[in-house]
This record gives sequence, C-alpha cells and structure tokens, in this order.
Amino acid sequence: MRICGRAWRLGDDVTTDHIIPGRLKYSVASLEEMRRYVFHDLIPDFPELVRPGDIIVAGRNFGYGSSREHAARLLRMVGVGAVVASSFARIFYRNAVNVGLPAIEAEVEADQWDLIDVDLEGGVIENRTRGSTFRFKPFPREILEILEEGGVEEYFRRRGRLPWG
Repeated sequence: MRICGRAWRLGDDVTTDHIIPGRLKYSVASLEEMRRYVFHDLIPDFPELVRPGDIIVAGRNFGYGSSREHAARLLRMVGVGAVVASSFARIFYRNAVNVGLPAIEAEVEADQWDLIDVDLEGGVIENRTRGSTFRFKPFPREILEILEEGGVEEYFRRRGRLPWG
C-alpha cells in the first residue's frame, strides 16, 4: 500500500482540539458537517485546501488530549492519506488504526508542500522534493490489512472476523 501526497508540516503537541475543536462537539450535528472545521483554529481553510492523499508531517505527541475518535476519522474524511509524526498519543494512534488512517512513527525532514511517498509495507518514506528517504518499522500484517480495508469496522464487515480472532 502506497500513499503519495503533499506534506502539511505541523509542529509538536498537536492536540485533538487542534484537529477538531471540542467546543463544536455539541453544536455540530454530524461528522459530515464537522469536516468543515478540521484544523479550524490552526489552518482555517484546511478542508478546502487538502488534497486526497496529502500527508501530515508533525513532531512529538501528535493527537494528545481528548480521546475522541472524531479527530482521526475526520482527518481521513477530508482526504488525509497518513500522519507521520515523531510520536503519537496512544489513544489517537489506536483510533487512527481503527478508522483506517495510517499513523506512522518516524522522524522525517519535510517542508510544507514537499511531495512525500509512503510505502507502508516496506517501511520507507521518500521525500521526492528533497530526494531523501527515511525508514520506519513496518506495520504488522494484521494492521496493514485493517488499513487496506479502510478500518476495523470495514475489515469485519468484509471478512466476518477480526484479524486477531
């Protein structure tokens, strides 16, 4: 499974409230409506500017804060192909896998809009703009299968079982 897109460069400690402001939790009725507010306080036009497959490249502790699954799900809904970060908050990481959003722990050098190519099976990230490559520990087969199916619900729906059961 390969993902190719432009880098959206973010820093350390991006919270779930940065991804989707918690204040909208009770005022916005549906996920479809919430997608308009992804990164609303950081990058107000993000939902209009992101292209399918674009990749978020961030620093430490991506996705900490509230355990809302919405954060990972909404990133996927607006077209984010993967999130690459130095480290992830544990709950965000698990939510990302569950909704089929690759969360890759790696140190990657990239500037805004660099073209990034991710080989999930090989554990390789190529910054095509810079001509540099970075390695990460590839996902176990079960996680790759969940990501390929689009998340754990879709995996179960199509296969009638969970990958570990």
